[in-house]
Amino acid sequence: MTVSESGTSALDVDTDDERVAGLVDLVTVADGTTDTIPVEAPFDGEQVGAIPACGEADVDVAVERAREAQQSWADRSIAEREEVLSRFQDLVLDRQSELLDVVQLETGKARRTAFEEVQSCALTAGYYSHRGERFLGREKRKGVVPGMTQVEVNHTPVGVAGLISPWNYPFELALSDALPALLAGNAVVLKPAEQTSFTALKGKQLLEEAGLPADLFQVVTGRGPDVGPAMTDRVDYVGFTGSTETGRIVGEQAGRNLLKYSLELGGKNPALVFPDADLDRAVEGLVHGSFSNAGQLCISIERCYVHEDVYDEFLERFVAATENVELGTGYDFEAEVGSLVSEEQLEKVTEHVEDAKARGATVHTGGEPRPDVGPYFFEPTILTDVEMDMDLCCEETFGPVVSVYPFSDTDEAIAEANDTDYGLNASVWTGDTEFGREVARQIRAGTVNVNEAYAAAYSSIDAPMGGMKDSGVGRRHGPEGVKKYTEPQTVAVQKGQGMAPPDGVPYWLYAKVTTGALKLFDKVPGLR
Repeated sequence: MTVSESGTSALDVDTDDERVAGLVDLVTVADGTTDTIPVEAPFDGEQVGAIPACGEADVDVAVERAREAQQSWADRSIAEREEVLSRFQDLVLDRQSELLDVVQLETGKARRTAFEEVQSCALTAGYYSHRGERFLGREKRKGVVPGMTQVEVNHTPVGVAGLISPWNYPFELALSDALPALLAGNAVVLKPAEQTSFTALKGKQLLEEAGLPADLFQVVTGRGPDVGPAMTDRVDYVGFTGSTETGRIVGEQAGRNLLKYSLELGGKNPALVFPDADLDRAVEGLVHGSFSNAGQLCISIERCYVHEDVYDEFLERFVAATENVELGTGYDFEAEVGSLVSEEQLEKVTEHVEDAKARGATVHTGGEPRPDVGPYFFEPTILTDVEMDMDLCCEETFGPVVSVYPFSDTDEAIAEANDTDYGLNASVWTGDTEFGREVARQIRAGTVNVNEAYAAAYSSIDAPMGGMKDSGVGRRHGPEGVKKYTEPQTVAVQKGQGMAPPDGVPYWLYAKVTTGALKLFDKVPGLR
């Protein structure tokens, strides 16, 4: 098995769109890999190019090259690694327009949503570029015997981190997970979603322009069943963002291999609107929180619980605001909502809505595909009278569809919000922020926003983000988001007397003195 000097083998792959021209050359492939996968633009369904359909042999090459590059990268100072992230942030901001074009081309999302995605990635790069030493430097800890036991903790890189990223936020969720892994001294092998691999390759291109060694960040494109298991068998850490169903498979394989892993999975996220909420603000926030990226966002709102005192007024305003949402395919900032990513996604959303309608749900607005706008567009949709036996009630729809329910008291609302296998994100709307915090603490979700749908918590990069219950394992963002890519190592230096009784001292006396010392240490604040 060989690989060319540049890290790729020559493939006869046509690229039909100049915005992604040359990016396929950044894929790591082994000699003999010739199969390809077409990539289409959701706005019009036309093919824009093709990517290599990689498999086990290609993963072998990628991991081998990454592992060879990792040691010299880990030997660099944390400050040097921070500089690469800082330069990457500058490139993302300076080249924003071309990035937005590629993101829109592959996902079909509105440019506003693409802008949010690119800005979030830049925010992550900037955050970690200033905190490497704080999070990864040697930590002094208290020793068992004050003054005689000196303890420090080192954060050593795991080695090669394998990341499997989804199609809905292909730039942010590929790069924002890779950046802290690289900062921690690891190499990365990335398997992006086959629908949106060009976006991830654009990120690799910018990282290398920022000074990252080329072999350190490998991209292997292809179908999940062909690449994912092979990667999980070869890397030292696996991170996955996607469906709960696939996450269980990844977690099971990682467990068999005794790998550290993180999973950010599905959500059926609730919003709770209390009678003292600012309804104008709540309606505006929940229109964005429910329909941004055509609802293809794991932390978007799919269930709204509204207090009966304001239910009718909220629903009327919510429907009116949703009917004014502008759909579009433009590469400008005019449209608010773009396309679903594929025919498969359109079919799933349509099936959920049609099942609910057939079982008695009421559609207040939307409810239909919009082929007049583009092949995979679906109208922003609001339903009521959604019951537990409907797929729409409990399963993640991942589309521009939200159901609205009345409630009569706080305990009922919290119980309804928690009545799901998921626990990723939630939203609370109230004029009393202390009350909002108290409600939030009772909701079993990894992030809860008060008077916001999702952006306040997700964009606060200093705080951890992830799911409870079936919504995942582990966290991204904050110190947790970089330390997960390390192995903590404790180094203890003992001075003077060791941990055993001195020669000639009977053990009963040693035990008595040690017990007295422990009692003393517990009562003296400086010794605890």
